[in-house]
Amino acid sequence: MAAAVLTVCTTFAHAHQEAAPEAGANPLADKVRAANSRFLDVKAATAEGYAPIPCASGVTGGAMGIHYVNGQYLKDDKIDLAHPEAVMYEPMADGTLQLVAVEYITSKGPASLDGHLFNFNSAPNRYGLGAFYELHVWAWKGNPTGTFADMNPRVSCDPTTAPSQ
Repeated sequence: MAAAVLTVCTTFAHAHQEAAPEAGANPLADKVRAANSRFLDVKAATAEGYAPIPCASGVTGGAMGIHYVNGQYLKDDKIDLAHPEAVMYEPMADGTLQLVAVEYITSKGPASLDGHLFNFNSAPNRYGLGAFYELHVWAWKGNPTGTFADMNPRVSCDPTTAPSQ
């Protein structure tokens, strides 16, 4: 019995360790977490003028989650660590939204933040925007494809099949 409990606890700890980014593993992700933890509650995002757009999933799997976008920040083309253009949430089975990442977006480029180059998205694109530069920072949920990758295979748009934390 003790061995079974130990196995379950070890498995849970390992799964949690894989899902959450380690502090100090990436200095930019640490700065993003420190500057934007107020968004852990989606109500903070809506209070600051962020509005949801549909969940974005990848054609080969994984997702970005539901983006809450601030139109004013999107229009000003400024990159401000504490005011990302989008905050991203994963829908959970209990109906809540879990903060997983932020996205910085600008039409001016090439762009970078703390030495990390933004990805270029040409127009036309699936977002209906002109050409833009973007950088995702998976600061609250580990991403096996990288801290700055667009899609995260551990994120799902379907709350009933959301990968485990």
